Amino acid sequence: MNERERFCQPRVLKKARLPEAATCNLQAVGGLLMNIHVAKDDIATRTYAIIDHLKHLEGPLLPILHEIQDEFGYVPQEALPVIAKELNLSRAEVHGVVTFYHDYRDHPAGRHVLKLCRAEACQSMGGDALAERVKALLGVDWHGTTPDGAITLEPVFCLGLCSCSPSAMMDDEVHGRLDAADLEALISEARR
Repeated sequence: MNERERFCQPRVLKKARLPEAATCNLQAVGGLLMNIHVAKDDIATRTYAIIDHLKHLEGPLLPILHEIQDEFGYVPQEALPVIAKELNLSRAEVHGVVTFYHDYRDHPAGRHVLKLCRAEACQSMGGDALAERVKALLGVDWHGTTPDGAITLEPVFCLGLCSCSPSAMMDDEVHGRLDAADLEALISEARR
């Protein structure tokens, strides 16, 4: 598999080689290392490093945005003008891509991200009732994060597990044939 094919695969991105000093704010979040409370200058420095590592790709914007979100846990507003300048795009074009794709966040997520499938197959197998149960259990609506910062709840429209519906994804691990007890166990585990 060549480098372009690798970057076209969902969530299969190589970490940019960043200077040692740029990796001092890492915190384990949901099994991943994410940066929290990063200074604006640090955001720009890291964004330049990521862009330098990936701008040689054909159509580098999406891989760059994925890598930035992996690095910071979200796509900081301070990164958008840097990306626009380096890729010779307008800020509006970059902002449009970030807001078009639901996977990109403009603010940090919780330590764990629970994505519930909202597609027709999961809805037909009780997904709506499960979604309402989870929202009540967490005390948040879609795209909300629990007050303790443990879990962010997001809708997703098909995880590809239609034959195992209803399904969900906790962080990057998929779960099928879920019922209320299964989801409560996932949530309980995430809150530990």
